[in-house]
Amino acid sequence: MSKKKKVIILSCMVALLAVAAVFNYVFTTERVPQSNAQTVYAGASSYFAQYRTERLNTRNEEMLQLDSVLNAAEAGSEEYAEALNMKVNLVSNTEKEMLLESLIKAYGFEDAVVVIGLESSNVNVMAKSDNLTTDDAVAIYTIVAEETAVSPENVKIIPIS
Repeated sequence: MSKKKKVIILSCMVALLAVAAVFNYVFTTERVPQSNAQTVYAGASSYFAQYRTERLNTRNEEMLQLDSVLNAAEAGSEEYAEALNMKVNLVSNTEKEMLLESLIKAYGFEDAVVVIGLESSNVNVMAKSDNLTTDDAVAIYTIVAEETAVSPENVKIIPIS
């Protein structure tokens, strides 16, 4: 396949990705009608939906960049191995984040977003909660610790109301 065809295909894929991200944002954002006929976004629900959309867009861009490096580099080279390792870590962290979010929701929180650092061992958890108790924080930390094996000082739990 010629280089021009590859560029055209990659451009089309990026355009489709952007369209999908816009539709995802539009369909997942909750709207709360007000009495004066204005529409505003719901506070915390909008935060979680918007964050997930931004994270998805960023991860997809990172994957495309890593794929282009993998396609350009020679198999077996140091650049190829580094890009492949970064891609594996990105996929692994994405899967862990999704799992942790599901487990935290199963614990009883309405919504949660988990961010695992790619270049650090930090794990940030934003949980939808009007009143986060110590027991809730311990339960969230226990879930995170069991799935990621990070030390307590690297876990931050942030309540979002």
